[in-house]
Amino acid sequence: MEQTAFDDPAYRAAAVDLLGVLAYGELTAFERIAEDAKLAPTLNDKAELAALATTEFGHFRQLRDRLVALGVDPMEAMRPFVTPLDAFHDHTAPSDWLEGLVKAYVGDGLANDFYREIASFVDAETRALVLEVFADSGQAEFVVDRVRSAIEEDPKLGGRLALWGRRLVGEALSQAQRIAADRDSLAALLAGSVDRPGLDLAAIGRMFTRLTEAHTARMTALGLQA
Repeated sequence: MEQTAFDDPAYRAAAVDLLGVLAYGELTAFERIAEDAKLAPTLNDKAELAALATTEFGHFRQLRDRLVALGVDPMEAMRPFVTPLDAFHDHTAPSDWLEGLVKAYVGDGLANDFYREIASFVDAETRALVLEVFADSGQAEFVVDRVRSAIEEDPKLGGRLALWGRRLVGEALSQAQRIAADRDSLAALLAGSVDRPGLDLAAIGRMFTRLTEAHTARMTALGLQA
């Protein structure tokens, strides 16, 4: 029988952890966006957010099905990430509709970029799934339009939302560091092994540079100071 990456127990544990954290992240994204739809100022906005929430749930199902195909219980795979992800969302609960939009675009965007970076170290099938899940589903255009329009109407919103965006990034980076520290398998995936290259300090520095540049571009698109 042909060997695969999943024959390595350490790799399998890392891939399952990655799929588990992503699955729970998409499940909570569905829940949050559906909840934010209640704050939508217009019926059209409510419908747009409902569509985005449906997309997030579709992503969750894809990740869940991948775990099942690997012979893994999706609920068990997600369980280790419930507490840290719930804590992140508790600390970054938006106070209004616009903060919710910025969180979905800026906060989730940074987290998605980080997981795309990790996907560089997994097998081709898992990597393709991660990249598909995090492809733009139309959320960016919708959020940018609504936030920029709101700032044009009331320029004072810019300062408040910029501060909110910076806070989200700090919380998101702390969350990512906590998860990596708590899950040895994910840390090992980034570190590599004898036959599988990982990230050295210089590569880690370049990765964070890419994450920072992508965040700055998102804030600029919203009309906010990074």
